[in-house]
Amino acid sequence: MSIFFALSDVVGHEVPGWVTGFYLLVLIGMVLCLAFEEKIHAKKSLIVGTFAGFCLVTETVIGYFTDRAHPMLPFGSITLPNGHEIALPIYVPAIDWSVITIILGASLFVEVTSRSGIFTWLAIKLTKQSKGDPWRLLIFYGALTVIFSAVLNNVTAMIIVGSLTTVSLGKLERRDLLLGFLITEGLLTNVGGLLTLISSVPNIIVGQAAGIGFVPFFLTSAPFVAVATLVTLLQARLTFGVKGLATADEKQLAAELVAGFDEKESVPSVRFFWCSVLLLLGFIVCLAGQSALPWDLDELGMGFVALFFAGMALWFYKHEVDTFYKAVDWDLLGFFASLFVVIYVMEQAEVLAIIGEGIGAMLSLPGPAAQASLLVSAAAASSVTDNIPLAAVLAKILAVNPLVVGSEGSNPGSPFWWCVIYGANLGGNITPIGSASTVVAMTIIHKNRLPLTFMGFVKVASAFAVVQIILAIGYVWITTLVF
Repeated sequence: MSIFFALSDVVGHEVPGWVTGFYLLVLIGMVLCLAFEEKIHAKKSLIVGTFAGFCLVTETVIGYFTDRAHPMLPFGSITLPNGHEIALPIYVPAIDWSVITIILGASLFVEVTSRSGIFTWLAIKLTKQSKGDPWRLLIFYGALTVIFSAVLNNVTAMIIVGSLTTVSLGKLERRDLLLGFLITEGLLTNVGGLLTLISSVPNIIVGQAAGIGFVPFFLTSAPFVAVATLVTLLQARLTFGVKGLATADEKQLAAELVAGFDEKESVPSVRFFWCSVLLLLGFIVCLAGQSALPWDLDELGMGFVALFFAGMALWFYKHEVDTFYKAVDWDLLGFFASLFVVIYVMEQAEVLAIIGEGIGAMLSLPGPAAQASLLVSAAAASSVTDNIPLAAVLAKILAVNPLVVGSEGSNPGSPFWWCVIYGANLGGNITPIGSASTVVAMTIIHKNRLPLTFMGFVKVASAFAVVQIILAIGYVWITTLVF
């Protein structure tokens, strides 16, 4: 039995236009509050949670006065494998718990395994391999940023790589390149966030809605990520004047400075280090092969895989697990839970249907024009507001559009899913508030007292973002023709 109800089935008539208009204004108000989060001085979870509560109360009251026998917010139900039915308030089954468990499990796993020093060890190893050459170092750190963003999360990747970059360039006496390195790394976190299904939250949301598996997602996005990374690094070299070492004296001096790096200092326990390596490899393999797990384990989903490996890693610190629980971004989880409730209410009030009509008109354009317009629109919207609610709304709309899902109701290969994925991720590179990782990059830049204003970032970063978005449009067109 479905746990969701169409509003027309509940109240027995069409939703009044004033109700839809009212909730459309509520949705716009929530987006504006998220865009000006820093000025409001409130966490995302509080902002969206307040709107979720307001939506539930007002829709219940409206439903009461519209039709006493059929409230607008009925109780949902879930049916267990044994046929037993459990009644739940609608705000419980309205939440997509698969997304919640993936984020919770992955966050805990990364937090524990990072204690082993595995990520810092890898970064220092790459620095030593560069032999102090700035251009080679930018390539290594750029690649590391993409990899970290793919297997960790954008914020964690930016914090680790940004901190190590500051130390590396300081020891190499090349702080004049620090601003360019940090901006480039901030931009590459959003490129790396496209590599796997769990690399960014919009990927998880759209991937779940589209039914895209871990391996198909990787195979589709990896070529684009490789090209976009290379182009971004070459563009950074020209923009920031990053050059390789030319003379023998320069190379010798740099090599002597790099020799002072010791990657073993970041490894507190060799045993835990290698256990973390094995766990990380197992984590990636199980996520990649989740759909092929035996004994019906695949039905448990990726969220179970993430939580299972998080539990395995926590056994290494079984006496201080509360420390890791405190490190979990509970604000992000609360934000998601509330967001799903808001999205459900918007669906019942037919707000998504109104937005869907606009998207539908866009999708009815000739193939390339439809894809380009959707990708650019998603990128523009994500540059000024949070890309998470944007991805959630667009995924909900595309999931019921016949031009996307076809007559069978499912089409994970549709290029429109990828337009939203690329647009939502790459749009974060246009402004410093477009993504959490660019916010962190700006924080590190200001911490090092480097001169960069909001508009200064936009002026530099938007040139990179435009090139990346053009590449994404071209890549979607090519993959559509090939596949």
